[in-house]
Amino acid sequence: MEPSFEEPSTSDLRAGPGRPPADAGLHRRLVYGEEAALAEAYAAYGPLVRRVATRVTRDHTAAEDVAQEVFAHLWSRPYAFDVRRGSLRSWLSMLAHRRAVDWVRGEERHRKAVHADEAALRAAPAPAPAPDEAILEQERSLLLHSAVARLPLPQQQVVHLAYFAGRTYRQTAVELGIPEGTAKTRLRTALRTLAETLADPPLRGERP
Repeated sequence: MEPSFEEPSTSDLRAGPGRPPADAGLHRRLVYGEEAALAEAYAAYGPLVRRVATRVTRDHTAAEDVAQEVFAHLWSRPYAFDVRRGSLRSWLSMLAHRRAVDWVRGEERHRKAVHADEAALRAAPAPAPAPDEAILEQERSLLLHSAVARLPLPQQQVVHLAYFAGRTYRQTAVELGIPEGTAKTRLRTALRTLAETLADPPLRGERP
């Protein structure tokens, strides 16, 4: 059963408003799979988890995602928390910090990979020089559009939005109705393919 992360009403909080729940009792209820216990933990510690994640990621959307992951982990693996080794508050804060750091590192790796692919695309050899610069520019444009047209449709869509229409990753994801991470992955794959294609363009007279 999937846990619910909706804020419970005050009447649902067994520990009472303004007071954190007792860790041992809450942990026992989580182990037994009591969803009300998860709702109680989320109400008591959700703001703290989001604050920790926001400080690390500096991104409110990412912080919300981290919070969802933290409480999903608590729900699916309640035994990971040991009441004898510390408070649930401290454990959730530590877990939120770890997940937020992982998010930042993943974003940095992704940015470096995309930048490397973009650099490779910019460094791709241009077609053989032509007497007229306008003709040369037209040939480059045709080669690029021909290469884009050979990409799978999902990759074509992100390239058109991100490069030809100037959309950000987030805008591209919203327009296509896909997660932002999926948009980034498709764009990265498309850029790598385009860089390889343009590095070895078809000879004049050959069909692309």
